[in-house]
Amino acid sequence: MTWKHFLPLIGFVLPTAAIGFGVVIPRSCIAGINELTIGFASAIVAACVTYVLGLRQALRLASGVADGDSSADGGRQQRAPLP
Repeated sequence: MTWKHFLPLIGFVLPTAAIGFGVVIPRSCIAGINELTIGFASAIVAACVTYVLGLRQALRLASGVADGDSSADGGRQQRAPLP
C-alpha cells in the first residue's frame, strides 16, 4: 500500500471531521462531548477501518494471492473434467 491508496480516505475523513466537529455539532443541540459526538467519531473511525481492510483485500486479490492461492481468481477457476 502506498500513500496514494489513502487519498480517497483522507478526502473523506478531513472534510467530514472538519464540517461535523467544526461547524455542525458546535451549532447544534448536541454540542459538547456526549454519546452523539462519540458515536459520530466512532462512525468515522469505523469507516477508516472498513476502507483499510477493503483496500488490503482488493490489493491481495489484484496481486493474485488470496488465502494462500496463487491464482488470480482466488481458486474459483473452472477446470475441465478429466477424461
